[in-house]
Amino acid sequence: MKIIIIGGVAGGASAAARLRRLDEKAEIIILERGEYISFANCGLPYFIGGTITQREALTLQTPQSFHKRFNIDVRVKSEAIQINPETNTVVVKDLESGSIYTEQYDKLILSPGAEPVKPAIEGIHSERIFTLRNIPDTLAVKNYMEQVHPKIAVVVGGGYIGVEMAENLKTAGLDVTIVELASHVIAPLDFDMAADVHRYLTNNGVKLMLNNGVTKIEDNGTLQITLQKGKITADMMIMAVGVRPESKLAKECGLRLNKRGAILVDRTMKTSIDNIYAVGDAVEVEDFITKQPAFIPLAGPANKQGRIAADQICGIPSEYTGTQGSAVLKIFAMTVATTGINEEAALRTGIDYDKTYIYSASHAGYYPGANNMSIKVLWEKQTHKLIGAQIVGYDGVDKRMDVLASAIRFGAKVTDLTSLELCYAPPFGSAKDPVNMAGFVAENVIADKVRQFFWSDVEKLPRDGSITLLDVRTPAEVAAGKIDGFTNIPLDSLRSHLDQIPFGKPVYIHCHSGLRSYIACRILSGYGFTCYNLAGGYRLYETVVNQKNVADYTCTGCLN
Repeated sequence: MKIIIIGGVAGGASAAARLRRLDEKAEIIILERGEYISFANCGLPYFIGGTITQREALTLQTPQSFHKRFNIDVRVKSEAIQINPETNTVVVKDLESGSIYTEQYDKLILSPGAEPVKPAIEGIHSERIFTLRNIPDTLAVKNYMEQVHPKIAVVVGGGYIGVEMAENLKTAGLDVTIVELASHVIAPLDFDMAADVHRYLTNNGVKLMLNNGVTKIEDNGTLQITLQKGKITADMMIMAVGVRPESKLAKECGLRLNKRGAILVDRTMKTSIDNIYAVGDAVEVEDFITKQPAFIPLAGPANKQGRIAADQICGIPSEYTGTQGSAVLKIFAMTVATTGINEEAALRTGIDYDKTYIYSASHAGYYPGANNMSIKVLWEKQTHKLIGAQIVGYDGVDKRMDVLASAIRFGAKVTDLTSLELCYAPPFGSAKDPVNMAGFVAENVIADKVRQFFWSDVEKLPRDGSITLLDVRTPAEVAAGKIDGFTNIPLDSLRSHLDQIPFGKPVYIHCHSGLRSYIACRILSGYGFTCYNLAGGYRLYETVVNQKNVADYTCTGCLN
C-alpha cells in the first residue's frame, strides 16, 4: 500500500508515524511545501521573546531523523500542485529544481493546515507587518527585531497568538499595544472572566484598544495606523486576527468544503472522495458540546485526527468524537484556561444553562505561595451536565482545567465534581479542591439551598426599600470599595443584628468572593428570610464593572 501525506507538522506527521507503527511494509511519502516537516508551532512566540533561545529546539523532527526512525520518505520543499482523484495521482513540484512529476497513491491524507488571515486593509503589505505561522515567519520577525531594533509594536488581534505575541514582544523590551475588534481578549472567555486578564495585561504594561479595528496603514519609515477610533504609530505590527483553512488544493480536486472553506470529513476523517482523508486545521469538526459544525484549529485535535486517519487506512475502527476546545495560555505569570463552551455559545445555540463562580486558592492557604484562581463553570439546566469551564489564575490552573475537561469528555454532571477524589498535600492543593468546591456551589444552586444573582444584575436592583441589600464584609473591606445602596453588617455579627433586617423582604447579599455571603444566606434562611447570593462576590463585580466603566479604555494611547 502506498500512502501520500500532503503537509506535515501535527496532523500529517502524526498520521505518518502511526501508519508506520501499524504497517512496516507500507510505502509512505510526506510532501511538505516548506523546509520543516515537524516543528513546534506553539513555541514560536517564545523564540521571539527569548524564552526559547535555540532555533533548533523548535524543530521536533528533521527529514533525516524521521526517515531514520520511521523509514518514511520525507520530501521538503515539495509542493503538491494538483490532485487527480480519478487516477489516484498527485502532481508535485520540486521547489528547488522547478521540476514537476506525478506520484500515484492508494490512500491520500491532506494536512495542509490553516493560514493567517490578512485583511484587505490599505497598506497591509508593508515589510514592517508580520504574521506568525511557521519557522520562516518567526525568523523574519526575529531578524527584523535584531536588525531594526523597533521600540513600539502593535498586535492586531487578541486571541491566543496575539496575546502570546504581546507578552513576548513586551518581554523583549518593546512598547506593546493590542488592538482587538471584540469587547475582550481571548474569545473563548466570557467578558467577566476576561476582565481579570485585561487588568493584568495593563498592569504589565500592555496597552489595550478594545472594540476597535484597523482601517488603514501608512508606512512612512514608521507605521501610521488609522483605527476605527483614533490613530496610533508603531515600528512593527503583528497581524493575529485569526486563521482560515488552506484548502485551495482540496477545492480544486472537487472535495466538499463548507462556506468557510474547511474540508468536510466524517468521523473517520474521510472526505467526500474515496481514498482521500483530511486532518488538522483545514477540516470542519463537530463541537463536542453543541454537536454543531465548527472550526477549532488546535494542535491536540490535529494529532488525534492524524492517528484516526492512519487507523482507518490500516483497518482499525476509529472515530473522532468532536472538539471541545480545551486550551491553556500563559500570560507573563498568569495562566488562562478554557474548555467546552462559554455563555455566548450557549445562548447562540439555545442551550438552557446555569452558571456559578468560585474564587479558590491554588493550594492550602497556610502553605506559602498560594494564589487564588477565578473559576467559572456552566452546566445544562435539565441534565446538569457540565458544558463549559473557564479559569484565570496562576499556579494550578492547568491541572484543574484538565480535570474539568476530562469530566466534560466523559459526560459528567456538574454535581459529580463533588465526589472526585483528587490528590492533596498542602503544597499542591486543599482537602476540598477548587474543582470539588465548584461542584459544591453548583450542587447548592441546583438543590435551591442558595439562590444567585450576578454582577450584571446589581445595577438593576431597586434601591427603594422594597428589597434589602446587604454587604457582609468587614468594615476595612468596605472602606476600600463598596457597592452603592448596600448596608454593611459583617458576617460574624449578623445574628446579633437580625432586627436591622426587615422581615418579609428579599435579601440580596454579597461578600468578597461569595463564600461568606453564602453562609449569611444560610443563616438568614434559617430565620425564614428569602436570600440571594452575589455569585463571584464583590471581587468579580468590581473587576468587571471597572473594565466596563473606564471611559477611554477602548482607545488608551490613541492619537486623536
